[in-house]
Amino acid sequence: MEITVKLLLLAYFGVFVIYNINGVQSSHEVYPEFQSLRAVKVEQVHRTGFHFQPPSNWINGPMYFGGLYHFFYQYNPKGAVWGNIVWAHSVSKDLINWQALEPAIYPSKPFDINGCWSGSATILPGNKPIILYTGIDPQQRQVQNYAVPANVSDPYLRKWIKPDNNPLVVPDASMNASQFRDPTTAWWSNGHWMMLVGGKRKHRGMAHLYRSKNFMSWVKARHPLHSAPKTGMWECPDFYPVSLNGQVGLDTSKGGEDVKHVLKVSLDETRYDYYTVGNYFPKQDRYVPDKALVDGWSGLRYDYGNFYASKTFFDPAKNRRILWGWANESDTHDSDVEKGWAGIQAIPRTVWLSPDGKQLLQWPVEELETLRGQKIQMKNQNLKVGDHVEVKGITAAQADVEVTFSFKSLDKAEKFDHNWANLDAQAICGLKGSKVRGGIGPFGLLTLASENLEEFTPVFFRVFKTQGNKHKVLLCSDARSSSLQNDLYKPSFAGFVDVDLSDRKLSIRSLIDHSVVESFGDKAHLYVFNNGTEAVTVEDLNAWTMNSPKAMNN
Repeated sequence: MEITVKLLLLAYFGVFVIYNINGVQSSHEVYPEFQSLRAVKVEQVHRTGFHFQPPSNWINGPMYFGGLYHFFYQYNPKGAVWGNIVWAHSVSKDLINWQALEPAIYPSKPFDINGCWSGSATILPGNKPIILYTGIDPQQRQVQNYAVPANVSDPYLRKWIKPDNNPLVVPDASMNASQFRDPTTAWWSNGHWMMLVGGKRKHRGMAHLYRSKNFMSWVKARHPLHSAPKTGMWECPDFYPVSLNGQVGLDTSKGGEDVKHVLKVSLDETRYDYYTVGNYFPKQDRYVPDKALVDGWSGLRYDYGNFYASKTFFDPAKNRRILWGWANESDTHDSDVEKGWAGIQAIPRTVWLSPDGKQLLQWPVEELETLRGQKIQMKNQNLKVGDHVEVKGITAAQADVEVTFSFKSLDKAEKFDHNWANLDAQAICGLKGSKVRGGIGPFGLLTLASENLEEFTPVFFRVFKTQGNKHKVLLCSDARSSSLQNDLYKPSFAGFVDVDLSDRKLSIRSLIDHSVVESFGDKAHLYVFNNGTEAVTVEDLNAWTMNSPKAMNN
């Protein structure tokens, strides 16, 4: 059996996410020879069981309206690589089961004749939705347009109109017209609507700020809301408030003393999403990240795997903010065409501010648990050095696993090598892996494993001791052992997690959902393992076979 996997891993403390999915390709790279080639037959065996996907072809602003969740996404209706992009449209009552509708927006007017790229949805007073999006005009300029429903009383919002007073915003003479895209959800502040558009000036990434009194006439602020040097193009910016008091989500226009703000940018040069938490000063048109946080490549990420072009929206039905991101695999374009699809959406996540106000926490939306089927439990399973214990009784290739590990002492934690000071977590994960024996760890899960463990993708912890007798916890997913095939992209993904070890326990939740690129064989296995010298105990493991949604864009 051969498996090359994607894996979404969520630490239950909500700080850290790994999304391991065979690489990512540039979302704006055009392949004329492939972009309109249809698959003869869609390969269903390779597809996920409970992640969002259209029936076929290539994918890349959600909102709640009329009792339905609306998801608009970048989609190629003609092929399985990027090109021919339209705004596809699906609706759901529960974020799990989805009904596909006709595309909401497609190139048809001079202001978007060469493409309808990313944007956002805003709900105006009177419960009137409006879409802001980037169009590519005849001069190949990126311009900002809008669309409105043909019939706002239709909760499905099936038809959209692009008025002829578009574009609303065009790049001025000082801007690079090919680096000006992805308008945000607008917010109301000091008598004006405000929105951001991602951009770049030389090497400096920036969030251009625009304001309007009537949503039709927009004026550029004299300076960007925020910018940072040596970060490249800022794609898909997202700006929203988070509460200092609990997990409740906030409307995008919310402000006040009990609120902080988050600015997220998708860095075109790294293909990852980065964010800062800070303060928004409306009178000065400025956003200032907290002093301890870093803009750009060494800053906080939503997700330490392949997770890009994410977008949040406020869900008034459950008073929560939902985060949704996109992942694409690095299959060859020939293979994408052959299997008939490329790219998926990650599981929607509820996101909120940590109690200390320093970072965001996130967790899969509660609706996902409705797909849980057959359940098994494992309690007080001791794992000595080298132990691998199979978790039986579920469908291991499509499962939801929650597990708490415990250990008696921190004394055997391996020393954090001072030579690693300039290495990031991903590099250390690649250096140590799951097979190099440590003290406390590596221990965790072996997912999508072949029967004799020739192939598996480990998800595991390693605990290190630093100066001052402090500890660092590495959470890692290492795909190097996921396949015997050598010509595949098999990365390590990792991050250091901020967790209290006083109770000597670590917990993870893994959502396992088939292979991304290829899977050979008839069964996958799931193991718990320990390759550290300190024994660990599986204190409590709950695992469910995950059912597929009743409707996935059919």
